[in-house]
Amino acid sequence: MNATFPTGSAARPYKSKTLATWIAVLGGSLGLHRLYLHGLRDILGWLHPLPTALGVIGVQRMIEFGQDDRLSWVLVPLLGLMIAQGMFCAILYGLTPDEKWNARHNPQGPEHRTGWGAVIGVIVALMVGAGVLMATIAYGFQRYFETQIEEARKISQ
Repeated sequence: MNATFPTGSAARPYKSKTLATWIAVLGGSLGLHRLYLHGLRDILGWLHPLPTALGVIGVQRMIEFGQDDRLSWVLVPLLGLMIAQGMFCAILYGLTPDEKWNARHNPQGPEHRTGWGAVIGVIVALMVGAGVLMATIAYGFQRYFETQIEEARKISQ
């Protein structure tokens, strides 16, 4: 998998669609899939860890201070959204046709066909991504409506 193909004066490493799919499933919230595909100079890849870390801090605050901590209400959905976007990228990579993938990421290499590894990665990403996204939306709306009810009670008294 570490074969390199010449592209002009510099060699460009082979980028596996299956590996990119699984990196997005396992580390997509941290931007590891972008760093794999675009290299260490990818600014968007380096922007992923911050909202993920803030979401983890929100979960820790919720565990420590309970569900009434307003800062955790804001931070927890960040983690859910970052995990969901990682799953979306895994689905996108896994469902990209082999010809298009090779043209974009392996233009000088031989044609490669993707096996079942990418398909299984897409299935896992669909299950995890759908569950996390639904939970994030439900949590966000629940917290929003709870604050609205509290404010309405204050006004009515």
